[in-house]
Amino acid sequence: MTYPYQRQVPPPHAAQSGMRIDLVQGTPFGVAYPLVQGTPSGPAIGSLVAGIVSVFVGLTVSCLGLAGAAEGWGPVAGGAFTVLAVFLGLGAIGLGVFGIRQVRRSGRLVTGRGMAVTGVVLGSVGAGIGVLSLLAAFVFAAAV
Repeated sequence: MTYPYQRQVPPPHAAQSGMRIDLVQGTPFGVAYPLVQGTPSGPAIGSLVAGIVSVFVGLTVSCLGLAGAAEGWGPVAGGAFTVLAVFLGLGAIGLGVFGIRQVRRSGRLVTGRGMAVTGVVLGSVGAGIGVLSLLAAFVFAAAV
């Protein structure tokens, strides 16, 4: 049975309103699906923030460690900040891996894979800068 008011194509305003409409075959009805934007992943944001802070703390280690190497307090002050840089870096890596998994498993509902990957990279770099700066401070303190 064919209805005189049956539509075979979705109305033109549906594409502009952010809705997807699938027509039900054999009926004049359709099913409307609102298009939902993905929400950013919280662990991915946390990973990015922790990675950025880890890099800044690692650079602080290099400043403190090398500046105070001549007086002898550089490795001690640098060591305290190295622990912080490594903990922040490991936290950024852990949150980033969790964020990547969360984005992958959710389909398109959760976004933020780029933030998570950037957090993992920055966390690794920050922890590496902190450890290398501490080793440099010990070498310069022993040389002076």
